[in-house]
Amino acid sequence: MTSPARITITYCTQCNWLLRAGWMAQELLSTFGTELGEVALIPGTGGIFRVDAGGILVWDRKRDGGFPDIVTLKKLVRDAVVPDRDLGHADRTHNP
Repeated sequence: MTSPARITITYCTQCNWLLRAGWMAQELLSTFGTELGEVALIPGTGGIFRVDAGGILVWDRKRDGGFPDIVTLKKLVRDAVVPDRDLGHADRTHNP
């Protein structure tokens, strides 16, 4: 059995993105629970906002253009660390 994944959210302190990073960390912990080993918040500068999941860069603000919505972030984290996990309503498509 592999150990639960470490998620890191590196955020820009100059841009005051701590609340955004903290909220995303809370959402990930609420969704994945013990499937994650930890979610670490790492202060940075220069407009950085990036999320690494199990050593895989899943989101970078500069590369990906802004910030992910929370459903997108959960899917990216799931795909990187627990690909067989069902995210419930987030995985379902809407049929009009």
